[in-house]
Amino acid sequence: MTTDTAVGPSGREVRQTHRVVIRFAGDSGDGMQLTGDRFTSEAAAFGNDLATLPNFPAEIRAPAGTLPGVSSFQLHFADYDILTPGDRPDVLVAMNPAALKANIKDLPHGGILIVNTDEFTKRNLAKVGYDANPLEDDSLAPYTVHQVAMATLTRGALEPTGMSKKDAERAKNMFALGLLSWMYHRGTEGTEQFLREKFAKKPDLAEANILAFRAGWNYGETTESFAVTYEVAPARLAEGTYRQITGNLALAYGVVAAGQQAKLPVFLGTYPITPASDVLHELSKHKGMGVTTFQAEDEIAGIGAALGAAFGGALGVTSTSGPGVALKSETIGLAVALELPLLILDVQRGGPSTGLPTKTEQADLLQAMYGRNGEAPVPIIAPQSPGDCFDAALDAVRMALTYRTPVFLLSDGAIANGSEPWRIPDVDDLPDLSVTFATEPNAPDGSGEFWPYLRDDDTLARPWAIPGTPGLEHRIGGLEKADGRGTISYDPDNHDRMVRLRQAKIAGIEVPDVTVDDPTGDAEVLVIGWGSSYGPIGAACRRVRAAGLSVAQAHLRHLNPLPGNLGDVLRSYRRVVVPEMNLGQLAMLLRATFLVDAHSYTKVAGLPFQAEELAGVLTDAVKGDLPA
Repeated sequence: MTTDTAVGPSGREVRQTHRVVIRFAGDSGDGMQLTGDRFTSEAAAFGNDLATLPNFPAEIRAPAGTLPGVSSFQLHFADYDILTPGDRPDVLVAMNPAALKANIKDLPHGGILIVNTDEFTKRNLAKVGYDANPLEDDSLAPYTVHQVAMATLTRGALEPTGMSKKDAERAKNMFALGLLSWMYHRGTEGTEQFLREKFAKKPDLAEANILAFRAGWNYGETTESFAVTYEVAPARLAEGTYRQITGNLALAYGVVAAGQQAKLPVFLGTYPITPASDVLHELSKHKGMGVTTFQAEDEIAGIGAALGAAFGGALGVTSTSGPGVALKSETIGLAVALELPLLILDVQRGGPSTGLPTKTEQADLLQAMYGRNGEAPVPIIAPQSPGDCFDAALDAVRMALTYRTPVFLLSDGAIANGSEPWRIPDVDDLPDLSVTFATEPNAPDGSGEFWPYLRDDDTLARPWAIPGTPGLEHRIGGLEKADGRGTISYDPDNHDRMVRLRQAKIAGIEVPDVTVDDPTGDAEVLVIGWGSSYGPIGAACRRVRAAGLSVAQAHLRHLNPLPGNLGDVLRSYRRVVVPEMNLGQLAMLLRATFLVDAHSYTKVAGLPFQAEELAGVLTDAVKGDLPA
């Protein structure tokens, strides 16, 4: 991807390149997430387009120096619009033998490997099964290897501070950050300011980290080991003000914005669970925006409180992951029966059961669709990227408030923890989500009573009456209600009618038609996905088209109800390929609903698809080589 070379002021070669993928890897206590996040922030401030993939163990502190304890952070930044955090790193920073062994297979031949030699002791090598030191044999010959004694150099830089050797070594991640910042011509002021703010209550610690960061920068500048530096120009993004944002942060902002646009107080009733907890953390900061957060004793209490808040006239929200959805299912069914608005944020992770708490998966679709007793239809919406979580939250709240229904929003770990540049929207462009509460009796028989299940002719939504409104007293609960009047009813015909009305209400929700990206107009293969597969699918389509083949792409945000034109779209292509990070849940729904022969390509490895693997699948599909 190198485009040009020049000679810099120091006499070193400076290579201009369109894109770079860097992976920081080390022990879970080495600060790789912080290091990667800081480099990401500098890339965002510089104006690069970017995408990230944090990858860390579920244990709070996994055994030091072991393969299960490896934590990594991958960053892809470029001077053009990119869609994924990259398949393979161009640069791998390995802080110990475990990090090297866990990640070296992903580094292509010719890639740059920067190794912290201080950790390559006999004991650490033995922990991960190295019989010999890979730095001393020929096993790393295919790579451009830079051996750097990061811990030793960091201790030397911090020696004047009087800090102990053990404490000084903890700053070696900042040394690595400084070295990579020098290597890619990133500024230093932003990181130094960040460190002073982060450790404002411990200024000595802030200055120690800054010294380590500068030491890494100066090492790159003075050593003869690094003969080449690299520059990646800013990307040409649409005009506007941008900030770096993660999926969970965008979800939280979307909920706050939805509350403001609906002119309703927001109540989050939740229980902490990976990878959704950051939504709670962020929303708890916005009391000034009418947001109340309640950390309940368990998942059931959390959603119960949220549904109670909805009954009281607030925007009720609950956040969770797959295991929590299982516990919340009874109350979701109650929300269906009560026909009250409720937003359910499900940040999916690997399952079943506790599964893989910090790894990503898309396996909750059928649970969201059918995981309740009885006929209990619920709308489902799925964002496609971290920034898209903001718009998806507003859309989900629109559905919930307009149609008086609980709504599932299916994010996942890759979206939640990943980040990208986000164009901050103009508040004037946000949708009006304001609602009208019932204020007076509405009985059509002139009795002066309030009928809580008298429906709107267009939406089939029932009126929303705030408790305590004079004359609007009504009964709630999970027992079946009489159509219109809302009294308890065991009448078979009434139950049949209510079940069909609730289904018709969800089926009638207005969602836009699915759009198809088919540049040549002659593609015979359509690839369709949902959620976080958007980026890898899009990148794969670019590769296939660059090879001279035609392929069409469509992506679903609305999964229930499905877009009205979807059946016609699917039937217009000879082959339909559905990549999913599950065992084919959307593919099964498409086959059952539209009777199309959708080919399922699945992955449940706890990691996102790679563009390279999907490009191979699509190439086979275009050539007719897919297995039957």
